[in-house]
Amino acid sequence: MEKKMSKEDDETLDSQVVELLEKGQKSEFEIDFVSTSAIKKMDLKFLIFFIPILWASFYSIACFWYSYIIFIPTIILKIFLIPVAILANFFVLVFGFIVFGKLFLIILNLIHKPKEGVFKTEKGNRDYLFWQLRIQLKKLVLWIMNNNPLPWIDIVGFRWFGVQVDFSSHMFDSWVDCDFIEIGRKVTVGQGAVVMSSMVVGKYLIIKKVKFEDYTVIGGVSNIAPGTTVGKETIVGAFSTTHYKQELEPGWVYFGTGPVLKLKPNKYAEERDDIISKKDVDEERRYKVIKEINVDNKKNNLKENNEEKS
Repeated sequence: MEKKMSKEDDETLDSQVVELLEKGQKSEFEIDFVSTSAIKKMDLKFLIFFIPILWASFYSIACFWYSYIIFIPTIILKIFLIPVAILANFFVLVFGFIVFGKLFLIILNLIHKPKEGVFKTEKGNRDYLFWQLRIQLKKLVLWIMNNNPLPWIDIVGFRWFGVQVDFSSHMFDSWVDCDFIEIGRKVTVGQGAVVMSSMVVGKYLIIKKVKFEDYTVIGGVSNIAPGTTVGKETIVGAFSTTHYKQELEPGWVYFGTGPVLKLKPNKYAEERDDIISKKDVDEERRYKVIKEINVDNKKNNLKENNEEKS
């Protein structure tokens, strides 16, 4: 019978992981890998549940061709539409993977609900077992969606499989976990970046929520550790690495490894209505002018504009 970890044990392990990661000591907490895309302890038997997903997806293709043959009236039209049918075939296959992959994910989550915490990576631990199953399932479906020619389909995949993100954000060829990830508006994750809400450290699996607030930028080839919170309008430089549960303040530029450090304020993130930028063409210079703002007038003008539109 599985022994559940108490809250006190979880907090103790939590502090031990943070301390040993910061000191870089060799111990049972030594990092085996830094990304779920490089899992080396994964049991190949978990791949068996791909079989029903593949079968159901290809069955949908068979149904498509059956409908194509039955409902297209003439042979000439059937031959003429073959290129279109082949292209549609590809999207039917992708759609099948999405639907049946999501169905299996719902079943897994109903059997064992995902949760944050620190868990033993040993046989019999249900949290570790179902984490492995979720990772493998999502890797299959998201890999297919990332290789889709439609530019927005990857965001659909992330949203469909658990990431809180909207279409104003972009993740360019990056690796992003799907459990416990919250991404605000107009967030950019650079190429080659790795965003991890889960990580195996020695004998322990760590699952902690990662949060990117609005207008943040994660540089290419960066590594975001579990539990990281990036404040609004903050930039993480390329090739940077955050630490476990590190909190980055809003409006700053961070850079470095082990962990990232404040580099300078993000001056381009300032949003002030009382500063107007002007240009002097004759002297070829730009200067800023501070203008007094009447809040009541701004509210009245906004109200009048809304009334005119309505």
